[in-house]
Amino acid sequence: MKHLTNYHTHTLYCDGRASMEDFLRFAASQHFTSLGFSSHAPLPFSTAWTMEWDRMEDYLAEFARMKRRYEGVMELCIGLEIDYLDEKSNPSVERFRELPLDYRIGSVHLIKDLEGRIVDIDCPPQHYRQLVDERFGGDVVEVIHRYYKQLYALIEGGGFDIIGHADKMHYNAMTYRPGLLDEPWYDELVHAYLARIVELGYIVEINTKAYEDTHTFFPNQRYFSYLCQLGARVMVNSDAHYPDRIASGRSQALRQLSSAGFHLVTEWVGSSWCQVHLA
Repeated sequence: MKHLTNYHTHTLYCDGRASMEDFLRFAASQHFTSLGFSSHAPLPFSTAWTMEWDRMEDYLAEFARMKRRYEGVMELCIGLEIDYLDEKSNPSVERFRELPLDYRIGSVHLIKDLEGRIVDIDCPPQHYRQLVDERFGGDVVEVIHRYYKQLYALIEGGGFDIIGHADKMHYNAMTYRPGLLDEPWYDELVHAYLARIVELGYIVEINTKAYEDTHTFFPNQRYFSYLCQLGARVMVNSDAHYPDRIASGRSQALRQLSSAGFHLVTEWVGSSWCQVHLA
């Protein structure tokens, strides 16, 4: 398959389940042309899924070794997936901007509940329903608006290249409120958000992580045609935590992008982001 690339990859430096080299060995066996690593960036507090600052030097050094080792096999690039938490912790802050990275993915996994406590909403559906009931008084619409407030703060603040899994929460929210995607207010919310992303010039990630289990992408495939009309730059990433998932859902996403009218995808070529023909 052409266009075997992935730039959203999590290794043992965060919540991934394999080393950089394990990912690269598998990618080479599948004839990948390029691969990027994007560990979850440090937060102001410790978590089970983010990297700590004291591992950053090792992360960058190991990548440098892997880049030398795989020279001529595939193009490699190094990044971080950086959460928008607040004005002091987000992709635009100096500590992240001064790192020698090839790219940065901007994402939202965390919001604050009604009492101002930080809540991780990137969780299994059953846990999400419990969070909505216990931390937001059962008001899923309030959760959605708080999530989009964070998303807008992320994109307006800048400091990154790629918007990660835009509207990822829609799958969990639909388990709480079936039919959500067909509600006009929600559809308008997503359309306005995607339009602003494109207006600001970010690359839109088509995240395939959940496709094999849920048959949905992030953003949802119903918005692919709209993204095409907007002239969005898109790339397909698997958000892989295991080596054998680096191409998960990729062929299906490329086919659906083509059906939606896309002729180009964004890939790392010659040490920069380039538009590459799908055909």
